[in-house]
Amino acid sequence: MNGNGSKITGEGCCERTTVRGERLKKNLVLRLNRIEGQVRGVKGMVERDAYCDDVLNQIAAAQSALNSVAKLVLEYHIRSCVADRIKAGDDGMVEELMVTIGRLL
Repeated sequence: MNGNGSKITGEGCCERTTVRGERLKKNLVLRLNRIEGQVRGVKGMVERDAYCDDVLNQIAAAQSALNSVAKLVLEYHIRSCVADRIKAGDDGMVEELMVTIGRLL
């Protein structure tokens, strides 16, 4: 592991990681498991030729749930990863954050 939170793999390639508390990790995994179930449900609706509006409503619900997970991860990212790297003098972190937020919007 190097100083910026990146793990150096045997192939010389970098893989960045984030250590999350067990409580946050458990919360995120539970939410993602529910979302996974929602997506499987949408797939089943399509396979059963469910009414389009019903399928779209379920897709909207899954997207909303994913957005909630993204907000939690983003908040943690800003409070930990971003703040720590800016305090360490990594001004490029702001640009990375702006690109990430742009992708989310």
